[in-house]
Amino acid sequence: MTSTLITGGLVVTAADEVAADVLIEGGRIAAVVDRHSTVAASLTADRTLDATGLYVIPGGVDGHTHMDFPFGGTFSSDDFETGTRAAAWGGTTTIVDFAVQTRGRALREGLDRWHAKADGRCAVDYAFHMILSDVNDGTLREMDALVAEGVTSFKLFMAYPGVFYSDDGQILRAMQRTAGNGGLAMVHAENGIAIDVLVEQALAAGRTDPRHHGEVRKALLEAEATHRAIQLARVAGSPLYVVHVSAREAVEQLAAARALDLPVFGETCPQYLYLSTDNLAEPDFGGAKYVCSTPLRPREHQAALWRALRTDDLQVVSTDHCPFCFTGQKDLGRGDFSKIPNGMPGVEHRMDLLHQAVVDGHLTRRRWIDLACATPARMFGLYPQKGTLAPGSDADVVLYDPHAEQTLSAETHHMNVDYSAYEGRTVTGQVVTVLSRGETVLDRRTWVGRAGHGRYVPRGVCQFLD
Repeated sequence: MTSTLITGGLVVTAADEVAADVLIEGGRIAAVVDRHSTVAASLTADRTLDATGLYVIPGGVDGHTHMDFPFGGTFSSDDFETGTRAAAWGGTTTIVDFAVQTRGRALREGLDRWHAKADGRCAVDYAFHMILSDVNDGTLREMDALVAEGVTSFKLFMAYPGVFYSDDGQILRAMQRTAGNGGLAMVHAENGIAIDVLVEQALAAGRTDPRHHGEVRKALLEAEATHRAIQLARVAGSPLYVVHVSAREAVEQLAAARALDLPVFGETCPQYLYLSTDNLAEPDFGGAKYVCSTPLRPREHQAALWRALRTDDLQVVSTDHCPFCFTGQKDLGRGDFSKIPNGMPGVEHRMDLLHQAVVDGHLTRRRWIDLACATPARMFGLYPQKGTLAPGSDADVVLYDPHAEQTLSAETHHMNVDYSAYEGRTVTGQVVTVLSRGETVLDRRTWVGRAGHGRYVPRGVCQFLD
């Protein structure tokens, strides 16, 4: 493998911003050297990339994606090949996807199935969480073996009765297991039993349009489930990671737990920061494009999410990338919002939308990298291999133009989905070049990557725990 020297850029990590040159050897970062030091002048390499006027940042780590994911009688429209290619176009060089246990079957069978889906197809590196659909003595024992081999987080659903739902007793037992084996319990926190009652009542009253998806999945039922998940984790002595937090009231529950110094963490997603129930109400069934769970909230919830990202009551921004085409998939729910496949595309735009937050004054540059790269890497046991630019780290490097303007559109995105959730939105900042383990996959906005370059990465345990 050739050596590479990146010169002229501003290196931005979660910890630092420095005018530095980056030397890559053997697929790893060999040195990050202050450009004004005497050492910088002596650096040589087989090739040199000029990053003048650009940021040099770590590749993004998206800790929540669903490629080729079964839901609502269909599958998410991005598979591991198209989805990881789109991720790379957007500056994300590692995804952590969710392997699914089929109810009544072994965790191992589900994990093997996901390995088969991804193996030889990914353009960038990948790892797995495990969805627990059926908590029993056998699957509890299997959790220990999975942790030992690098699948160190387990997702439980308080939503979707009859599909993924676990009751409080099952969740408690799984959390007791993570308390003992070092794993991280992840929870989709919505009161699915109560929501199903409200869905039934809404449909019976003729309220069938997509906007009613948001109305029945009430913020208070997200907050109640978040509170319950926190208390169950306290009883079990387990760490807790709450996925896709969307509501101000849920943030309050997380903040209260963290004020008690509990090992409780939360993520939000760009759709909750930029979109709202106004989108769910778009006419001619257009709101179906924005149906996801937790749902989009009224715009006034956004300020609480931005504040929580600044105060570290929310630590990660992931995408929950789970795209379904408007034609042929979302329209399964015409006349019944409960049949609209839940999920939105986003893996390509996370880094840009968070850079827009820097431009808008919501976040600092270092916090951008913290939320999108360093903290998800630490949260899911990948740091410092991923999420930073330091000697020994994988050379996952993005050259980023902070001044380029782009308009987000289905016409130009690379996700395998027929609409953009951000159609027509102009953002400032764009990925120019992407290296994955030192190999160029995007070269000045030209794709040069390949399916099969991406490797499976076993993970350590959460690095925020004692």
